[in-house]
Amino acid sequence: MNPFEMVVAIIIVITIGKVLSTRYRAKHGIIEDQNGNEIAAPSQGTGRLQEDVKYLKERVAVLEKIATDDRGARELENEIEKLRDR
Repeated sequence: MNPFEMVVAIIIVITIGKVLSTRYRAKHGIIEDQNGNEIAAPSQGTGRLQEDVKYLKERVAVLEKIATDDRGARELENEIEKLRDR
């Protein structure tokens, strides 16, 4: 095998490897960012999970407000005392 044939063979092997690598990444949802780091592409369930997390965060915020808001309990106590005084 002369050097020219070896160079052509190496280029063919590298090209085939790149094509197979690209197909594998596309099949498994792997993408690269601008720095060349591999990141997993978001799946179809990711959007639903993000909506669920947002909904749960809103609920937790409401529950925290209820648990820490002492004003409502004091107002209720004052109204009960007013009724007792009648």
